[in-house]
Amino acid sequence: MMLRQAAKKALGLTSRQSTPWSVGISRSYHENVIDHYDNPRNVGSFDKNDPSIGTGLVGAPACGDVMKLQIKVDEKTGQIVDARFKTFGCGSAIASSSVATEWVKGKAMEEVLTIKNTEIAKHLSLPPVKLHCSMLAEDAIKAAVKDYKEKRLKTNGAAAAAGQTAQA
Repeated sequence: MMLRQAAKKALGLTSRQSTPWSVGISRSYHENVIDHYDNPRNVGSFDKNDPSIGTGLVGAPACGDVMKLQIKVDEKTGQIVDARFKTFGCGSAIASSSVATEWVKGKAMEEVLTIKNTEIAKHLSLPPVKLHCSMLAEDAIKAAVKDYKEKRLKTNGAAAAAGQTAQA
């Protein structure tokens, strides 16, 4: 993302103007992909050691795409209250990550596990050669939920063990 901003600055473009390469790819990619690529939502990261954060890190060695998706969960309700991503990869991978973070916010963890790569691909109108990007997004969601649940088990296990020690 920083490279794209630097390129826009060097070309004298404002943040609302498209870069020459995004104009060129508009013939190949659906407007939803271009929108999420040019204006990605929820970019960033949370502290992975925070017990309310689940982190999913997935990659596709064949194409070099790597996706980190993090969810922040309200521990009382089990609702995902926020999400962030960082992705190294093509425009379709970035767009898939961006869409995934939007779709998980406000939902229960069990509900987000029903999000399928086919839904992301359909929303972005991904061509068949880019379907692996939506698969990465689905896998990242599942990995983030799994990481959060494993953290909760460790935290609850440690709290139970501390409670037993205090009683003894």
